[in-house]
Amino acid sequence: MTQEEPGKPPLRLLYIGQSEENIALLAEGGLFRAERVENSLQASAWLRKGGQADAILCEMNLPGVSGLDYYQMLVKEEGERPQHFLLLHPKADKDFRLKALKAGIHDLYTSLPGPKTLAKRLDYLREHPVVPTEAVRQAATYRMPLVKRAFDILASGAGLLVLSPFFLLIAAMIRLESKGSVFYASKRVGTGYRVFDFYKFRSMYTGADLQLKSLAHQNQYAASQEEEHDSLESSCPDCEKLGAYCSPPLHIDGEVVCERRYLQEKKAKAGAAFVKILNDPRVTRVGRFIRKTSIDELPQLFNVLKGDMSIVGNRPLPLYEAEQLTSDDWGERFLGPAGITGLWQVNKRGKKDMSDEERKQLDNYYARHYSFWYDIKIILRTIPALLQKEDV
Repeated sequence: MTQEEPGKPPLRLLYIGQSEENIALLAEGGLFRAERVENSLQASAWLRKGGQADAILCEMNLPGVSGLDYYQMLVKEEGERPQHFLLLHPKADKDFRLKALKAGIHDLYTSLPGPKTLAKRLDYLREHPVVPTEAVRQAATYRMPLVKRAFDILASGAGLLVLSPFFLLIAAMIRLESKGSVFYASKRVGTGYRVFDFYKFRSMYTGADLQLKSLAHQNQYAASQEEEHDSLESSCPDCEKLGAYCSPPLHIDGEVVCERRYLQEKKAKAGAAFVKILNDPRVTRVGRFIRKTSIDELPQLFNVLKGDMSIVGNRPLPLYEAEQLTSDDWGERFLGPAGITGLWQVNKRGKKDMSDEERKQLDNYYARHYSFWYDIKIILRTIPALLQKEDV
């Protein structure tokens, strides 16, 4: 459910900070009714007077008390986390992100997203109340639960033993069709941003990675971004309304643009965080078969046995995908276990209509709520999801 439904009231937002640019952005589209205060004292006074908000959006750099300190004060006063507290910190690095997540911040933004994206995120938070697990609180010190690790060792060891003759058959089929290694190893980012070698049966022709840039226009996740950013090449509407620059002017290649428009275009051109090519021409005939049946994933049992991954968890990401999430507002997915199968696979796998935001939301949800029995349910749901409906 999104905020684009006719007749749906705008979301009530308490904005704490001094950015005129952000207030102007929130006013676009009528998705929000924002109450603005400049510091923590004014915010507390507004809340004490009975002010109601669906979410609190707070700048990190406030006069006096910082945004994170103010959040922790609210937690201490109320005895629990305020509903939907979002923090804006343009210079947040990995260490600060982990600190904020450990403290219980719902989302940490380095720049304010578009109104549609923010509205979708708040809708999701309202439908899935966030209850942080111990893994999120411990952040970088995450350790796999003993029961989960014992299950992983037992399942991966038994799987490798039983499937070893089948591995030989698949290896022979791959080598008969194309030259190159039977296995494909790539660097992936898993729990706590840890990098490891990720194994699959090779399903593409040798050198396929070098062709990725030329196929970027076929990325199904990028399509969901085009609609929201299709007008970024135009001039800034706020500058036109004001008759002056709405943010500091920048001189770029002989042209003068406002800082806000420049940052929006830069974000749009960065592309989608995930990559999935429809009808990928780099895939071999054998590769297409083992992908459709998910046989190409079986070597990841070695990763599970080594402790790089779990049977169930968030998909470990290639470095170029993880880099964007590390610097964006969805890094929480890395604070749960990495896995072969997971929540997004059984919910949306093989469907073209899964957006970038939906996948990231599912990953974050799993990182907060995973448990042994939840993993068992996902494993049972994985069986009918193995045969994909789309060639992706």
